[in-house]
Amino acid sequence: MKRWLYTFIAAAGLLLSGCASVIESNVTSFHAWSPADNDKAYAFAPTPAQENDLEYQNYAGLIRQELQFLGFTEAAQPKQAQLNVSFSYGINTEQVVVSRPAYDPFFYGPAPGWGRFGPRPFGFYGPYGPFYDPFWYGGPMQTTSYPVFLRRLQIGISNVADGKKLFDVVVDSEGNRAGLAAAMPYMVRSAFEDFPGPSGVTRRIRIKVDKDGQPVD
Repeated sequence: MKRWLYTFIAAAGLLLSGCASVIESNVTSFHAWSPADNDKAYAFAPTPAQENDLEYQNYAGLIRQELQFLGFTEAAQPKQAQLNVSFSYGINTEQVVVSRPAYDPFFYGPAPGWGRFGPRPFGFYGPYGPFYDPFWYGGPMQTTSYPVFLRRLQIGISNVADGKKLFDVVVDSEGNRAGLAAAMPYMVRSAFEDFPGPSGVTRRIRIKVDKDGQPVD
C-alpha cells in the first residue's frame, strides 16, 4: 500500500459531498520542453479504442481548455499539427484496514451479581477497581475495512515529426466514491499547474474547487 494512499481521503470526500474545499493530488512530470514548442499547433491522437468513446471526448474537452488557457493552438486538421497530445486514465480499488480498541461499556456487568458474562462477585468494576484501564495492557481490538478508489490520469505531448516525447505527466488522486467524471476537472487542472513544471519531481498540487466540484479560477 503506497504511503500517499491515506492522504487524500478526507479532501476527496469533501469534493463529492458538495462542499467547497481544497483538493490535493500527487503530480509527477518529466519533460524536455523548450520555449519554441509553445508556438506549435497540436492535435489529439486517440487510440482506436478511444476514437468513438464519449468519456474520452469529454476529458479531451477539459484538456483542450487547459491548453487554450496556456496559449496553445489546436490545429484545424490533425495532419497540420506539429504536436500530438495523448492521454489515458483509469481507476482501481483497494481496501483500507483499520484496527481500533473495541470498548464495551458492559464488559464488567452491573454491580453486584450477574452481568452479561456471568456472576460478578466483585461488583461493577471487577476485581481491579474503578481506575483499572484494560487498554493499558492491550485490550480487545475491532477491525474494519472500507474501499478507497485510486484514480490516475496520464497526459503525453510529443513531436509529430520524430515522435519524440516532450512532456509526460501523471496525476494520482483518490477518494471514497467510485467514478472519474467528478474528479477529472481538478486532475486535469493539476496536470498543467505551472506548466511544464520541474522535471522528475513529484509535487503536491492543491486546487480550490467550488460546491459543484469544479476548479475555481
